[in-house]
Amino acid sequence: MSRISEFNAEYDLETAPEIRLLDLESETGELAKELLKANEYGEREVEVTPELKDEFGDVYYSLLSLASELEIDPEKALESSIEKYRERFENEGSVGSGE
Repeated sequence: MSRISEFNAEYDLETAPEIRLLDLESETGELAKELLKANEYGEREVEVTPELKDEFGDVYYSLLSLASELEIDPEKALESSIEKYRERFENEGSVGSGE
């Protein structure tokens, strides 16, 4: 059991993946808001504020919780994505999917 799974079980925070995804979307919006505030809507370099770090942590927690609910190993998923991007870059000169 992962650290996130243990935490969610201990505090009765386990929920359906669909709810986790909605939470992730909400937290991503809050991160975007803090990022825009941190660079004054593109007017200066980003200042990494405590609020920005906090929202980043919330997004990370939500993403790992979603992975836990879906029984996805986040490290293996990351390695798979890195390999996919590496192959795209080597074959196409870009990491984009081209779609």
